Amino acid sequence: MRRPYRLFDVTLLRSMRLSPSLCRFTFGGADVAYMRTCAPDQRIKVFFPDAAGKPPSLSPDTWLADYQAMRSADRPPRRTYTIRGLRSSDCEVDIDFVLHGSTGPASRWALSAVPGDKLQIVAPDAMFDGDPGGYEWRPPAELDRLLLLADETALPAVVGILEELACTARPPMTQVHLEVPTVGDCLALPTWPSLRLHWAVREGSPCAVGDFLVEAARVAELPATLRSSVSAAPLVDIDVDQTILWETQAPQQDGAFYAWVAGEAGAVKAIRHLLLKEHGLPRSATNLMGYWRQGQVRD
Repeated sequence: MRRPYRLFDVTLLRSMRLSPSLCRFTFGGADVAYMRTCAPDQRIKVFFPDAAGKPPSLSPDTWLADYQAMRSADRPPRRTYTIRGLRSSDCEVDIDFVLHGSTGPASRWALSAVPGDKLQIVAPDAMFDGDPGGYEWRPPAELDRLLLLADETALPAVVGILEELACTARPPMTQVHLEVPTVGDCLALPTWPSLRLHWAVREGSPCAVGDFLVEAARVAELPATLRSSVSAAPLVDIDVDQTILWETQAPQQDGAFYAWVAGEAGAVKAIRHLLLKEHGLPRSATNLMGYWRQGQVRD
């Protein structure tokens, strides 16, 4: 029986600096022909070299059991990324990395990576017949209005979402608020007449990470018809220092509005309160994802 995910051995083919904080790495390998992506925010796991520089060497057949059986200190470091581009026929996959210094195994690898470096990736298997999951972009079939809030860690997914929507016959009325470290990170993005794009740059600002996005959620123009009685119910608190904030909904069959929010967990928690309590949005219209937590290193 085929499993939804498999381990891929890949080699770095080339890299391209997209902005001061973002770099695209293109990987290749014969098995990439069998890699699959289901949405612009398709998540994958990337295994990196250990502290001594030894590349990961998990077995494709038993990688999960072997990884789980290892002592924590012996496991190859792994991090979660988004497939930015997949060209199965060329056996190539693109992954965009946020560059933030030598603060962890992934960012250290990215700073010194050269073509020929070998990594391992766990990604959906194209030979699997079902839905492998690992993505949250599940908008209603008839989407009229969209709200996207994200920081640089979710920028690859947001760009993919906008590219997908730009190719549709009737793109929705869209509000996009993106927070990035520097002005050079404000990338050229797809656009259409009903899209309103707002960039916020932290460099030179006294604002903390996520402050711009929280304020954007506070003043967002949302359909009054969406207000729900759910807003009167208590909102269960989430300790984002202990728990990953990840509140997503099943695919909607109908609904005119959708909010996709991803970034620093503390900011997403504040946005969660604003959207669900202050604005009274129904949970079914929101996906809220804490991609990372400031001050913590998470797998």
